[in-house]
Amino acid sequence: MLRFLVTRILQSIPVLMVMSIITFAIIQAPPGDYGDFIRANMIVQGGATPEAATAAANAYRETHGLNDPMVLQYGRWIWGIVAHGDFGTSYAYNKPVLEVVMQRLPATIAIALTCHLLASLLGISFGILAAVKQYSWVDTVLSFISFLGMTIPRFLLALIILYILAYKLNVQEIGSFYSSKFGGQAYWLGWFDFNWAKLWNLIQHVWPVILVATIGGLAYNMRVMRANLLDTLNAQYVETARAKGLGEGAVIMRHAVPNALHPLIAYQGVVLPYMLTGEIEVAIVFGLATIGPAIVGSMAIGDVYVTATLLLVLGATLIIGNIIADVLLVALDPRIRVGADA
Repeated sequence: MLRFLVTRILQSIPVLMVMSIITFAIIQAPPGDYGDFIRANMIVQGGATPEAATAAANAYRETHGLNDPMVLQYGRWIWGIVAHGDFGTSYAYNKPVLEVVMQRLPATIAIALTCHLLASLLGISFGILAAVKQYSWVDTVLSFISFLGMTIPRFLLALIILYILAYKLNVQEIGSFYSSKFGGQAYWLGWFDFNWAKLWNLIQHVWPVILVATIGGLAYNMRVMRANLLDTLNAQYVETARAKGLGEGAVIMRHAVPNALHPLIAYQGVVLPYMLTGEIEVAIVFGLATIGPAIVGSMAIGDVYVTATLLLVLGATLIIGNIIADVLLVALDPRIRVGADA
């Protein structure tokens, strides 16, 4: 297993390099750059003349290397990462990109993992229940919920919740993780003094994002689990287990469910980046500072290094997710062997 992990990690390095090249090229492909954003901003908001705005934009391009060839810009960026751990400087925030990313990444990962955990536990549980109660009213209700979760756009659900909170329930301070009085407080006030009030305030602010992002993952997990378990329940080894006198619960949970979980566990390899950006519509609607809106915002104004770094982070999570999925498959099914000497 250790040899497998080391091999996969080494294989991921050239994959990330190729991914970074393609990502950087795609980002630079559309016309315009951050200099155009400066020019438009000076004319619209600053009241500058087109000539003065153009001169300022050209000076900014020359100072920050935006006129250099794309190959040179990419080489400068990737060398800074490899040699110094420097992901460049954000044009919009005027500070290191790593600092911008780390301001948003922890909250994004926490929300994504919470949504993923809830979607997996509820979706798998509902899928098992729907398969066991096939064609009953329980199966019908759960299938209807799954259908809604996979067809209703997330931004629409977010807008509905936002409308209810703002106009019907008169909820204040929407668009942040905390209320104003909790924003500067620490979670740990002492060795054994946890700030539960701040945690509850956080839950009150992020539950719409978690709810909407969970519904889509829950629907997918439930549909896949139901279909796989129905196929597995008709397998010969399941009938053999029943013939041996095992209870139906033991047959389902010990024999059928572990084998039906294989496609869902393999799906975990691609779900991590999806969960990181899955709340993008909801986060934009509610104005939360997560990775999704940062990617969209940086692409809109040409903040190249922020966009490239965030997409590189998503690529890294995709690789990590696939490695985790492979390890979980080996742990779940002893028939799976990794390498010749495993």
